[in-house]
Amino acid sequence: MTASDKQLEDKIRELLDARSRDSTICPSDVARAMSETEWRDLMEPVRKAARRLVDAGEVEITQKGSVVDPSTAKGPIRIRWTR
Repeated sequence: MTASDKQLEDKIRELLDARSRDSTICPSDVARAMSETEWRDLMEPVRKAARRLVDAGEVEITQKGSVVDPSTAKGPIRIRWTR
């Protein structure tokens, strides 16, 4: 894991901590918080960071409110603390 990987994971945790326990965040929230201009380039690294946090049991990835398998999720996702 690189320093930027850890920074992305930390930013996911930070943004989730700033919201209510039941709230979700979008990967773009994380990417935009990391870079105002290059955020689009960070979208896949953020999704990968979220998948690592899923593997660690820290967060869940959802689509339309339902938990999904991050390895097969296609399209828009949300990230939330594990319930």
